[in-house]
Amino acid sequence: MQFIKNLTQGFPTITGIRWFNLSVLVITPILSLYGLLYIPILKKTVVCTTLYYIYSMLGYHRLWSHRSYNASFPLQVFLILAGASAVQGSCYWWARRHRSHHRHTDTDLDPYNSERGLLWTHIGWIIFESDLKPGPADISDLRKDTLVQWQHRWYFVILTIFGYLLPMVIPGLLWGDWQGGFFYVGALRMTACHHSTFCINSIAHYLGSTPYDDKHTPRDHLLSAILTMGEGYHNFHHQFPMDYRNAFRWYQYDPTKWFIAVCHHLGLASHLRVFPSNEIEKGALTMKLKILKDVQDSIKWPVPPHELPVVTWETFQEESKSRTLLLVSGFIHDASFFLDTHPGGPDLLTRNSGNDMTASFFGGVYAHSHAAHNLLAMMRVGILAGGVEASAEHAVPPSQRLVIRSNASQ
Repeated sequence: MQFIKNLTQGFPTITGIRWFNLSVLVITPILSLYGLLYIPILKKTVVCTTLYYIYSMLGYHRLWSHRSYNASFPLQVFLILAGASAVQGSCYWWARRHRSHHRHTDTDLDPYNSERGLLWTHIGWIIFESDLKPGPADISDLRKDTLVQWQHRWYFVILTIFGYLLPMVIPGLLWGDWQGGFFYVGALRMTACHHSTFCINSIAHYLGSTPYDDKHTPRDHLLSAILTMGEGYHNFHHQFPMDYRNAFRWYQYDPTKWFIAVCHHLGLASHLRVFPSNEIEKGALTMKLKILKDVQDSIKWPVPPHELPVVTWETFQEESKSRTLLLVSGFIHDASFFLDTHPGGPDLLTRNSGNDMTASFFGGVYAHSHAAHNLLAMMRVGILAGGVEASAEHAVPPSQRLVIRSNASQ
């Protein structure tokens, strides 16, 4: 009971059950399991199941939810029937909620708000009625779309044909595998479609990285992309939802992007929308800098020059008698702790305590590395008054020349 309570603790107030949805999501996997246990699997049926799964997963998302490209009427018909075959709601219903999800991500107006937990986002919002309502979104184009409205009116007839009958008829008529068509191309394929799509709302908001923005929960991960026909680059998608691509990089797995690109080549799709590459790279750079800023803030840096005391020559000379103090570029450095580890031996440092070693440090004795410059800066204990003072050229060690600073106005 405690386990169930933990799973559902993010749920809103439940007001009822969507029995049709629950029936489909329970009966279909049971039929799939029965088929796997008792029905012989033919190679042709496996191929048919795979191809029909791919067809069903193309669906509504990038065309109607995001208007990321224009499709010819034949392609629209092909896709809207594909969406119906997945049995996840009409295009009008599905796209309406998906637009609300993008506009109100991670809030109570988001139909599958990730803050309510994996179980709610994966399946809970589909099978339970609640007191939550999806937030407002512009769907004027969907209301005017005659094909979308036609499919919405005839949805249950269409899903019966393309979700149940056609998957059974194809292998049944072509190679006599009626049972395989029903249990594999129909039930197993539909079960896979359901949970692949649900993963976009669940694990794509939990698993992976945030290479473009971390304000909200969407994340990028190859596993999510494989499970969802390329929709798993979800951090990119939520930042640039009008882009017809989910995978910006050429090597990333996004078969839906490739399908749209092929349709464009064939003249079936046009006006493929892409977000400016400059702005995409800007988002990626921002996140990289943010990660580096966290690393930078975890590192100990030299005392800033304005916090160092200004020391007279006389004081410098007096103090150098009791500890090893070296003057380099106007900064006084205490090298006492470094005597035993100095590569040139301790004598070189001790016999020059109280001396200006600037020329020696910068090549007179040895042209020191960046690491030596960085380490030397950590030894600063003061600035010599009336002398060279702090040389602007050498005031900032190499490790700090590309320091990341936060914009206080943000």
